[in-house]
Amino acid sequence: MREEQRPVIRIAPSILASDFSALGQECRAMEQAGADMLHVDVMDGHFVPNLTLGPGVVRCIRPHVRLPLDVHLMLTSPERYAAAFVQAGADTVTYHVEAETDAAALLRDLHALGVRAGLVLRPATPAEAVFPLLAEADVVMVMTVEPGFGGQKFMPAMLPKIAAIRAEAQRIGRPALDIEVDGGIDLSTVEDVVRAGANLLVAGSALFGAGDYAAAVRSLRERAQAALS
Repeated sequence: MREEQRPVIRIAPSILASDFSALGQECRAMEQAGADMLHVDVMDGHFVPNLTLGPGVVRCIRPHVRLPLDVHLMLTSPERYAAAFVQAGADTVTYHVEAETDAAALLRDLHALGVRAGLVLRPATPAEAVFPLLAEADVVMVMTVEPGFGGQKFMPAMLPKIAAIRAEAQRIGRPALDIEVDGGIDLSTVEDVVRAGANLLVAGSALFGAGDYAAAVRSLRERAQAALS
């Protein structure tokens, strides 16, 4: 990949791993630590076997940081709630191709609302499931664990999927498409996902579990950048 075609490496701490009793403070701390955005996992207890937060929490976070908010909807019917998250302050909204929705229509609806929009694949879903929509999506997220809970072990079998999506993006003339990875991303896995083609790196416990947030963000970024050389 030529240098000018390399998408920018960005670090997105997942607030699912933060101390929710001090959420505003935690978000500010990650902004000060050099994070590029904040990742917000939304689960409905149906699409995945867990419940997390709604638009009201995103609305509470928004005044505390200037960072973009990257909202990941793990919902059976994401179209019912997407606009509410945009109104609450989301800058990017991603949702699953496996959801019971018209994925192409929701991309268009989100773009009409003025935000970035993207697609997410569960581990069992092949890369080809997003190929028809790559020209319209701003980001594609590959789940490198089963969605629903933090702290899971990274699945190396997802690396070829990342590579396949990056290759297809190159083929259709979108070399700078953001490819996001979520699940088990830390210093031991980040080089592999970046070499495969990912550039938007979601990390939870590896960052919020660190004693020094700035050092953790810096180390993850440096390890990712090293994989590009």
